[in-house]
Amino acid sequence: MKYNIKNLASIITAGAIISAFSLWSVFGTKSDFSESERRVLAKFPEANAETVLSGRFMSDFETYALDHFPMRDTFRGIKSASVLGVFRQSETNGLYVQDGYLAKAEKQLSDEMLNHAAERFQYIYDTFLKDTETNLYFSIVPDKHYFLSKESNRLAVDYERLVSEMRNKTEYMEYIDIFPLLSIEDYYRTDTHWRQENITDVAVTIGKAMGVNPDAEYVTLELEKEFYGVYYGQLALPVKPDTLYYLNNTILDECIVTSYNTGLPVKKSIYDMEKAQGRDPYEMFLCGADPLITIENPNAKTEKELVVFRDSFGSSLAPLLVEEYSKITLVDIRYMQSAAIGSFVEFYNQDVLFLYSTLILNNSLGMK
Repeated sequence: MKYNIKNLASIITAGAIISAFSLWSVFGTKSDFSESERRVLAKFPEANAETVLSGRFMSDFETYALDHFPMRDTFRGIKSASVLGVFRQSETNGLYVQDGYLAKAEKQLSDEMLNHAAERFQYIYDTFLKDTETNLYFSIVPDKHYFLSKESNRLAVDYERLVSEMRNKTEYMEYIDIFPLLSIEDYYRTDTHWRQENITDVAVTIGKAMGVNPDAEYVTLELEKEFYGVYYGQLALPVKPDTLYYLNNTILDECIVTSYNTGLPVKKSIYDMEKAQGRDPYEMFLCGADPLITIENPNAKTEKELVVFRDSFGSSLAPLLVEEYSKITLVDIRYMQSAAIGSFVEFYNQDVLFLYSTLILNNSLGMK
């Protein structure tokens, strides 16, 4: 009799928990965006005859249910702690922790992605740059896994082949090698990006290769808000936050920054302090994700202009090149069609720098 009562109590308890979570999942407050993962969450799928009969509704509903499961971040943290701590696996969903750094393991080199990136660059060259007397340069930023994999013998992409392939496909540009200048200490522990205060030597090296000498002095300022990078949210483990520093001087203060994110010119600042307090403080560098930005420097040493085709790493590097150029234009072809570039930029006799991270080159499908 006692055994039956125990079983009944267990069934009732389990049923109550399942019912509570089901009701919470259906009627609880839902968000369209995951602050911790910094991504848009799945929306409730449309139900009609076509989606139901094809099975797409149930597939999309499963994705929706997983994205909106109650206490999702808590369970994600438990999973990561179990996989890495209890079961002693080296990574979870490609993420790992090594020497206090959170990183993602890039293991497969995608020839398809490298070819796509090279094709986009070639299109820009053939359409806008050829025969314009522009000076063309190309530089690649290594991701954190490049350094951590060498220290621990983790499986990694063949970075040497990645660089070699991209150089061979972009022979019309002069390559600037910055790999030897960087180490894991130059990156945030919880994020993908490099630390601006640690890359002044990178700016000098790139500048000198382009025939300028960016040697300005800066004041190092500290952002009061703690910085939890993108890997922190993805891994969902309690990790000490980073401190974000940024470099400033009177030259940068007097620059005129214009964003064309809406298609119309909007005045901005080198450092967007509103975004510094937002979900991703790294976006404080030149407005974050923005298809087209111009920086005009009334105190420039020269009349030279620079155009940078870039990903997010360029946001924190560009301010360190400002003193040598009267105007810098930053173009991000992940957020604008390459064919539209000519509507905004007239190319003639500028320095043109293609600056891309290994992460983007090996996952270049977003380039348009």
